[in-house]
Amino acid sequence: MRWIFWGATLVIAYTYLGYAGWLWVRAQLSPWPVRRAPEEPGVSVVMVVRNEEQVLESKLRNLLDLDYPPESCQIVVVSDGSTDRTEAILRQHLHNPRMHVVMNQLSRGKASGLNDALEWVQGEIVVFTDARQKIEPGALRILLENFADPEVGCVSGELMLGDPGAGETRQGMGLYWRIEKYIRELEAASGSVVGATGALYAVRRGLLTGLPEGTILDDVYIPLQVVRQGRRVVFEPRARAWDSPDLGGGLEFARKVRTLSGNYQLVQLMPWVLSGQNPVLLRFVSHKLLRLVVPFALAAMLISSLWLRAPLYRMALVLQLAFYGLALLALARLLKAGILGRAADVAATFVLLNTAAVIAFANFVVGRKAAWSR
Repeated sequence: MRWIFWGATLVIAYTYLGYAGWLWVRAQLSPWPVRRAPEEPGVSVVMVVRNEEQVLESKLRNLLDLDYPPESCQIVVVSDGSTDRTEAILRQHLHNPRMHVVMNQLSRGKASGLNDALEWVQGEIVVFTDARQKIEPGALRILLENFADPEVGCVSGELMLGDPGAGETRQGMGLYWRIEKYIRELEAASGSVVGATGALYAVRRGLLTGLPEGTILDDVYIPLQVVRQGRRVVFEPRARAWDSPDLGGGLEFARKVRTLSGNYQLVQLMPWVLSGQNPVLLRFVSHKLLRLVVPFALAAMLISSLWLRAPLYRMALVLQLAFYGLALLALARLLKAGILGRAADVAATFVLLNTAAVIAFANFVVGRKAAWSR
């Protein structure tokens, strides 16, 4: 049981602390800066939408108002079988020379929509975005500065959870996302990032390959293909898009299940990511796959603590039970304010994320597919 306890502890500690520590040391000893310079290449902004009538008009204005020469910025929007007013909104822009609209009557998923969009792109750089998030006006220029470095093939922007006026939230999912972004900064400082921010990322058009139908994580699949072709994927924290930190508990949880399910799918779609053909193999395993293992390591740690009688393990058991107790209080909305409330919120987020990983594993085992939706 001791081996189980310490093995599980090691997996958890490395996933959340050790990997970041290794990246920090790597960035200090062997930094790999990006050579940035002002760039104004032709750009195609690509977006696939489905039933986005509530946010689509606002998003299109956001894209049209970006600080970039209009003649060099094409916008390609694909409607994936929308059944609300999405197509009516898009028809209002059919005569805009900057915009190309594709209206698919059948829903075939985001990956198929992106493949359709890529048939119409004209820019040297293709920028991917989603309908809900708002991009800061100067973000596109900042993103493109990184392509002055010929080694860079893909650039990820930064997703901010919160309000542009009030700033980014520090609670729950917001805190988790801040930690995630710090890891991405360390990955970029020492090489390549594993994946991009789906709300805002850019790729050299010549490096793009078609997406397999049903691909869940285009923002990981495409960057991995870029790395495989010998180019870097970097993170640009100054190029920002904003989103709500809380879309509702059920929706947030379902989205996380879908994302984690996508990690299993990636291994199926690209078996080479677990071989020496993957230049970022250690990073991929550490950043993406070990997080799928953590919930089982947590269970092993708790069960082994119940069996072991030494004071150290008794203390570990008490701390674990206290942590999960805080999470339950937060989920039951019995703790909201103060330091204890914030700690409970973090605990609840941690528990929900790992519960989502268990459900993603169950989906993988039974072959249940996670569908793309708005």
